[in-house]
Amino acid sequence: MTNLSPASTSAPRSIRVVAPAKINLVLRILDRRPDGYHNLWSLMQTVKVEDEITIAVSGTHSMVTLHCDDPSLKTDSSNLVYRAAVAVMEQGGRIEGVDIALAKRIPMGAGLGGGSSDAAATILGLNRLFNLGWSAEKMAHIGHTLGSDVSFFFFAPSATVTGRGEQVSPVRIRGTRWVVLVNPGFPVETKWAYQQLAAHRAGVVPLSHSHASLSHASELAWERVLDVAENDFEGPVFQTHPLLYAIKRRLLGQGADAALLSGSGATVFGVFQDEMKARQAQAVFLNEPQFKVFVAQTADPS
Repeated sequence: MTNLSPASTSAPRSIRVVAPAKINLVLRILDRRPDGYHNLWSLMQTVKVEDEITIAVSGTHSMVTLHCDDPSLKTDSSNLVYRAAVAVMEQGGRIEGVDIALAKRIPMGAGLGGGSSDAAATILGLNRLFNLGWSAEKMAHIGHTLGSDVSFFFFAPSATVTGRGEQVSPVRIRGTRWVVLVNPGFPVETKWAYQQLAAHRAGVVPLSHSHASLSHASELAWERVLDVAENDFEGPVFQTHPLLYAIKRRLLGQGADAALLSGSGATVFGVFQDEMKARQAQAVFLNEPQFKVFVAQTADPS
């Protein structure tokens, strides 16, 4: 996310920002809050499947314009990138025209946080472009008004996320892993997934000691993390979409150290120690054209 490439070193008029996908290595959905949302506990990690956002200050108009290379994505005021740009200008007291180009690679409705990452990248880019000097905490606060996952990306590549998503604690996971992401070509709506979870579980299972202990560590080993990988959405989502469970089993059968649904789905990912095994696992899905399959490294913590 911090890969900012200004067009010039002094007072840039345009900037390029990379927006990475995220996976949930742990996702626990806890009690319902008074505001109707659920408390969650998650360990998130960015991976190098990335959208790209280019922001240019306009000298000809004072609006926000957004263009995307995926025609299925709305580019009006309902888009998170558009809303992020407006929020920055409102908070920063700036009224300037900006032209934003969004190159999409992260599938939509996929549990990979693409929209949230794009919003965070927009805030980061405009903070730099307008020389606002905002801290990560300030940007995360603005991001949280846009969506629950946005705050995480200001503290990536790895962090525990609690509350509604606004409480983010960076953590270092030593080294990198290779991840195979298999998107089945259809989305899973988050609201539906929460409804299914509430309907199918008998009650809230408290956060385990093994998960809580991750919060108190400043540095973690991948082996420790993958031993406790878990996603509460898997039960209800797999019940409705058995194909996703089959993908998980196939990834494990190809030697993944762990395989899990990301977010509320529909992407399932497998974690591998080396690239060759990951590429071999990718190959077993390539004859199914409806799938989008990515192989990517986890973002380096250094």
